[in-house]
Amino acid sequence: MYYTQEQIDRANQADIVSFLQSQGEQLTHAGQEYRWKRHDSLTVRGNKWYRHSQSKGGGPVDFVMEFFGKSFTEAVELLTGEQGAAAPDRPSPAPLSDFRLPPRSDTAGQVKSYLTEARRIDEDVSGFFFSTGDIYEEAAHHNAVFVGRDEDGVPRYAHQRGTAGNFRLDVKGSDKAFNFCYRGEGERLFVFEAPIDLMSYCTLHRQVTSNAVALCGLHEGALDTYLRENPQLRHIVLCLDADEPGQSAVERLRAKYEAAGYMVQSRTPPCGKDWNEYLQQRGPIRERGDLRQTVTR
Repeated sequence: MYYTQEQIDRANQADIVSFLQSQGEQLTHAGQEYRWKRHDSLTVRGNKWYRHSQSKGGGPVDFVMEFFGKSFTEAVELLTGEQGAAAPDRPSPAPLSDFRLPPRSDTAGQVKSYLTEARRIDEDVSGFFFSTGDIYEEAAHHNAVFVGRDEDGVPRYAHQRGTAGNFRLDVKGSDKAFNFCYRGEGERLFVFEAPIDLMSYCTLHRQVTSNAVALCGLHEGALDTYLRENPQLRHIVLCLDADEPGQSAVERLRAKYEAAGYMVQSRTPPCGKDWNEYLQQRGPIRERGDLRQTVTR
């Protein structure tokens, strides 16, 4: 099933209070907001919602996917009352109708421990991504889930990683053109192979507030998408793994993007295969400054 951007925009402008009332849900008025009786930590106002117990929120499509268990296309249909069209005749590696975020656990303790204790990611760095909903703990097996969104904030990609062993899996229907990222400031874009490498670099370099994207591999689809969505970015910093595949990709991507007019630099960790190995070999990082302020500003 295919929806146009205009239909998606209409869905994301829907009034959530009116939608809930149409579903027979009970709300209470609290100042300029409403509280949903079924989830008393959640407030809604116009087309925005916020769940205070988990420090996350979003728009109507995210809301219907999160609380009514719908896929992206089902959410758009429910909000607009419009049927989607048949998908256009073009290659589509990840039809939207196939993509659904894995159910979320009520807690995130196992994933938080994995990131801070096993991976030595700073709590403020991982906490920022937990607060945006771009990292969460999956309910069935307590895997870490890393979410990629499009420029409208709609989830389009998710990768599961086990907190014990080597389990890794892209969620069915994920579109790797939209991967895990940090939307920062300035004209530089830092590029990593994996979300954990991105967060490791942020832990090591607390002053970084630039844009950053994880390719979740070595294919540049997510990099192309991010550059297209952010034409002000003219400086690419490739922070790929120090092994042969990573460095071969650096040379390939350098040639491609320099030919397109970008300034391209590369950085490799001083030791270890990747930025997380380097972080762990360095031991606990104790630098001055508040990383939360650095990452979120």
